[in-house]
Amino acid sequence: MRIASGVGLAAVVLFGCVPPGSAGPPDSGPAAQNPAAPKPLEAPAATAAQTAVPVSADVLKTPFEDTFEKAGPPLGVAGVEGTPGAAIGYEPSEDWIPTAPGIWHVEQGRLCGEHAKNHGIWLKRTLPVNARIEFDAISSSTDGDLKAEYWGDGRSYATALSYTNATSYLTIFGGWHNKYHVLARINEHGTDRKEITVDPSSDDPREKPTVAGQIYHFKVERTDGKTVKWSVDGVDMLSYPDTQPLSGPGHDHFGFNDWDVRVCFDNVKVVPLP
Repeated sequence: MRIASGVGLAAVVLFGCVPPGSAGPPDSGPAAQNPAAPKPLEAPAATAAQTAVPVSADVLKTPFEDTFEKAGPPLGVAGVEGTPGAAIGYEPSEDWIPTAPGIWHVEQGRLCGEHAKNHGIWLKRTLPVNARIEFDAISSSTDGDLKAEYWGDGRSYATALSYTNATSYLTIFGGWHNKYHVLARINEHGTDRKEITVDPSSDDPREKPTVAGQIYHFKVERTDGKTVKWSVDGVDMLSYPDTQPLSGPGHDHFGFNDWDVRVCFDNVKVVPLP
């Protein structure tokens, strides 16, 4: 059974993030400056030729889609319901690269993960500098915590409790126990992240909390080589204009991530843009 596209509106709040149920005090409130976090470098003036972004030979040139109807060998894991006779889980197809074994699997036509502790799964396809990435996402928990990475290196994962060393931009919908919606660069706890504080009583659809069991349609795109824009169910959430854009080798992959709660993804579509 596949996830249907875009269902309700989502609340959005950006803030430092380790998926729900993550570490201690640093993960429970507004992002604090992390002394170990990478800092932007002052780049010397350069010519257009020197600043040109290298292009990989296998960069995606036509749209890529995955509905997770194709999968690898069976895992023998109980299905979503966890009852006898439920669909078993399967390894992800060869299009995806898990960063740890036994976390990510395909169930009933969805890519699902749980207790990942920021060990995500990456799409093998190489992204161009400009692209539109869309997918459906659903959390099984009131903690929300729907997380994805864009223009990362295609192999990294958290090497400490807090994910401050990503290689990508990150969107976190309902992070920190459904307190924030966040768009971050490299460090999801960084002071430079864009965020929305969740307010269940707000009339602003961007501030609504993530609802357990609801399917959300995500769209993230970059059209000018430097500004990452994020929307959920057609509602503009956040944008990140970057003076030092993540692009080219080492910043040219897309993936999903998770801290603790069970999350599933479906209907992935990646479209190269001029």
